Amino acid sequence: MSDTAIATVLRFEQFINSRKPDAVCSLLTEDSIFIDSLGNQIQGLQRLRSAWEGYFKMVPDYAISHEDIFASGETVAMFGVAQGTFTKDGVIRKENFWKTPAAWKAVVRNEKISFWQVFADNEPIRAIMRKEQGIGNRLQGTSRITA
Repeated sequence: MSDTAIATVLRFEQFINSRKPDAVCSLLTEDSIFIDSLGNQIQGLQRLRSAWEGYFKMVPDYAISHEDIFASGETVAMFGVAQGTFTKDGVIRKENFWKTPAAWKAVVRNEKISFWQVFADNEPIRAIMRKEQGIGNRLQGTSRITA
């Protein structure tokens, strides 16, 4: 099962890097759970689709990459980097680019992701967001995907 679980997570990584919410969600179970780097939890395919859509608008060049990946049964751990450019208006400005070490935990069920958790220092993107007038206050307390 470990090889299949790793293959599923690698395909999920590719879909995240495509920044197409429908592709990302095609690998999620109906009851999938996502936990972002701040501990916010989102559950269910429709809510996750909305969250990915919002995140890809906020970070239109978001990408993840891994250096190491390990599995034990259906649980996969991946270690690497998350990066992208924050935008509030759709315009990518090089000064709003961030990059941070990251790790991900996935649980695979029937070749789909039933659980995805991000572990990353999200301070780089939050510092950029604070520079943008009022953006930090508008996003505070909302369910969203972070790194």
